[in-house]
Amino acid sequence: MTDTHYDVVIVGAGHGGAQTAIALRQNGFAGTIAIIGAEPDLPYERPPLSKEYLAAEKGFERILIRPASFWNDRHIAMHLGCAVERVDPTQRLVFLADGRSMGYGDLVWCAGGSARRLDCTGHDLGGVHYVRTRADTDALAAELPGVSKVVIIGGGYIGLEAAAVMAKFGKNVTLIEALDRVLARVAGEPLSRFFEEKHRSRGVDVRLRTKVGCLLGQDGRVTHVELNDADPIPADLVIVGIGIIPAISPLVVAGAKASNGLLVDASGRTSIPHVYALGDCAAHVNSFAPNDIPIRLESVQNANDQAVVVARTICGTAAQYHAVPWFWSSQYDIRLQTVGLTAGYDQTFVRGDPATGSFTVVYGRDGRVIALDCVNATKDYVQGKRLVEAKALIEPGMTDPQYPLKNFMTPSPV
Repeated sequence: MTDTHYDVVIVGAGHGGAQTAIALRQNGFAGTIAIIGAEPDLPYERPPLSKEYLAAEKGFERILIRPASFWNDRHIAMHLGCAVERVDPTQRLVFLADGRSMGYGDLVWCAGGSARRLDCTGHDLGGVHYVRTRADTDALAAELPGVSKVVIIGGGYIGLEAAAVMAKFGKNVTLIEALDRVLARVAGEPLSRFFEEKHRSRGVDVRLRTKVGCLLGQDGRVTHVELNDADPIPADLVIVGIGIIPAISPLVVAGAKASNGLLVDASGRTSIPHVYALGDCAAHVNSFAPNDIPIRLESVQNANDQAVVVARTICGTAAQYHAVPWFWSSQYDIRLQTVGLTAGYDQTFVRGDPATGSFTVVYGRDGRVIALDCVNATKDYVQGKRLVEAKALIEPGMTDPQYPLKNFMTPSPV
């Protein structure tokens, strides 16, 4: 017997889940809505977890997406601290770990993902941390007063942002990256080298082409990170940032098609009727990526924009996802704003001088602008977004920061 029924059940209380519920009400949806969240907290912003929240510059109340009264006033039921174990798409039921079941008219799956874990010896020692949830960051922050040597595994944005906070706190920081540069999977070499230099200038020991062999410990707590080709690094605390695993298992078992994420169409529909997916756990064909290969985008922008499309679709309005991806990162006094997708780029050039701390890396593919990394260069970001949207032709004058990017709004004939 079903414990309760809602017209729309949203699995995931992150950005995507929250925005889906908000957009449903904004589009006049009068039916019942429930949000199921695995964490006990109301929906909150995730990016600050490795930045302002970790640095104690923002308290939890300041990163809530909406206060409790907002959800109550809009009759959006919150079922928090609940995990979904199984979905029955024939009966339209979700089954929770606490034994309850919940019926739905439409199901929106935006459960995000879990931090990818180390699998080497010593991965389960005390003092090894991940930054994915508020509880993760709280546990990490609670240990900081008693540690001095921090090792960060992973040279992506999470690792770099955490390194910046640890350096600010005066910790002895070592950052380990297996590839030959940081951000190698998402950015060109000019941006990688810039951030490597900035971190080193703040005392961070950045080690490239370095692989972790195992973690060593004493009395159940990590003491060293052992490398494959160098002496072990002393560590009072280890932060791991090596990606996420999308949380899709219940729907895959129920028959949903997946490829590194739940496959969705332009309206967010999965292969199961009345089931939608969005955000970090959804794979879609993006018009700004090459070759029509489904991709997952781990960004607030993607989750929010897909949520609006799904909400409109549920409300009976034709809608398709077509938004320019954008991302951002804050490290020290550096504000990075990225627009577009760099995948498949065959050309890069730099506007401005990285030595000044303000410059832009422009990425091209087949003679067209596909993305920009803007470092303390907000005007380039704003104007460059239009170039990416228009798939503008690359012109020689773009390299000169004296000429605003808006001057090059010549759309590609493609």
